[in-house]
Amino acid sequence: MTAAAYRSCRRIASAFVVSACLASAAAAEPQPCLTASQFGPQDEVGNLNYVTPARTLAAAKLVTKGKAYRLGIETNKDTPAFPPRWFRLTIVQPGQTGGATLGPTRSSYNDDIVTGWNGIGSQLDGFGHVGIDNLYFNCNMAGDFAMADGLTKLGIENVPAVATRGVVLDMAGYFGTDIVKEGTPFNRAEIEGAMKRQGIASIDKGDVVLFHTGWLALLGKDNVRFGSVGPGLGLEGARYLASLGVAMVGADNPSVEVIPFEKGAGVFEVHQILLAQHGIHILENMNTAELVKDQAWEFLFTLGPARITGAVQAIVNPVAIR
Repeated sequence: MTAAAYRSCRRIASAFVVSACLASAAAAEPQPCLTASQFGPQDEVGNLNYVTPARTLAAAKLVTKGKAYRLGIETNKDTPAFPPRWFRLTIVQPGQTGGATLGPTRSSYNDDIVTGWNGIGSQLDGFGHVGIDNLYFNCNMAGDFAMADGLTKLGIENVPAVATRGVVLDMAGYFGTDIVKEGTPFNRAEIEGAMKRQGIASIDKGDVVLFHTGWLALLGKDNVRFGSVGPGLGLEGARYLASLGVAMVGADNPSVEVIPFEKGAGVFEVHQILLAQHGIHILENMNTAELVKDQAWEFLFTLGPARITGAVQAIVNPVAIR
């Protein structure tokens, strides 16, 4: 070996050692906290960062029939909700007492007042909803941001316009039933089994994954059962979907996660895994029946929630297009 070749080898070896040391140091550096975001200390949108223009363009190619699906259910005073939530609508005619009208053309109008909770009906759970011992997504402590008049961080107003690939997993079809029994968990085996049955090759970063269980068929028929128990995502299933980098997870029931909880699971631990630990939004009470009827397993998923500053949740009506 010539002297020049020897010096070149030394430089390459040194560079490799430095690179390896830097990588090792980065790996050894402790995480700022249990719920730190991989997208940096200022991040408030979590895995929605994966919904890039390229992902939206790819999802748009799934539209081949031009059919749109409303994924939201109607919300009213009779909608079952997690206690003590409730919803009321009041219609008023300001300045028109006794049938009075306004101006020379006798204008009349109605207005509406909504009183109640945002976490009712078809809803989006924001990152300020569920934490771990008062620690919420991206190292935010409740006492620092959860104020009575609104969240100062992690509010629903931060959710960007969403247009990405959606996937519906027909768990009722997978289990061979109209309504999946309460207490049935969906973990990796069940998720991959449903994917194989439907011919879905993969679940990718930035996707929205919806579970169809048939549970909405109980709405208005057995509201007690509908709102108190249900099939849903298990702990392993939640961690599996998180490992795939999904942006949102939803289901056609109020809990999304399995209730009664799995043996050894904490109270709403799936919510903790998705929202707090991995920055994955949750969609509850999604109307997936028509998607399943049409076997629209993959579609363009779109969502633009109301930008209520500091809100924890939002009543939503996402639209799926195929």
